[in-house]
Amino acid sequence: MKTWTNIAAATFTCVTLAGCAGAQTQDSNPQDPWEGFNRGVYSFNDTLDRYALKPVAQGYDYITPTPVQEGVGNFFSNLGEVGNSFNSLLQWKLTNAGTSIGRLLINTTLGLGGFLDPATRMGIDQHDEDFGQTLATWGVGSGPYLVLPFLGPSTVRDTAGMPVDFYTDPVTYIDHDVTRWSVRFIDLVQARASLLDQEKLIQGDRYSFIRDAYLQRRAFLINDGRSGKDPFGSDDLEFDDSDFAE
Repeated sequence: MKTWTNIAAATFTCVTLAGCAGAQTQDSNPQDPWEGFNRGVYSFNDTLDRYALKPVAQGYDYITPTPVQEGVGNFFSNLGEVGNSFNSLLQWKLTNAGTSIGRLLINTTLGLGGFLDPATRMGIDQHDEDFGQTLATWGVGSGPYLVLPFLGPSTVRDTAGMPVDFYTDPVTYIDHDVTRWSVRFIDLVQARASLLDQEKLIQGDRYSFIRDAYLQRRAFLINDGRSGKDPFGSDDLEFDDSDFAE
């Protein structure tokens, strides 16, 4: 599922920003007017994670060899190229759409169904796109930050895009219910396991850290790494490319 993948990427992004783990986590964010409600949902999600999902992810990480974990991650990343292609076309990013389709074909064939990632080794990089980013390109503002039960960090705009992301996910079309939910569970556990090391870097108020990291990451993706702010939404965060330099 993309939720834990986004958190993992956001955590890494936030750690690379000067002061993100310090001063920024101590200030309220103007994009979070529903902070009281969001903190309540975050507390529920965090409790569920601490006593259910995280222990499963830790067990999976302990018994599963790293190459197998990488293969599982590659497999689900390859499935994500369907949505990447779809949203790139809707955003009129024809080059990115072609790249995503090319990655899907190469990794599905030469990569043994997507468990290997020869496309990246060939210099064909992935371009993550979802319908929330497409809505931003179409001029829809992000709206307030929102924490969803079970799903985690989002915004009003990203939440509105979730149904489209659901129907562009190939897993949705697996007819057998047990198989479909088993695949989704493996995806969730794999994504959560990939976050185990990165979450150790979180300092201070975890809620604020994750919120600010998520919003920074979304702004970065929406602007394709360009400096400035979302030209279609006055409420999106400003950032500069240099902020994301390693």
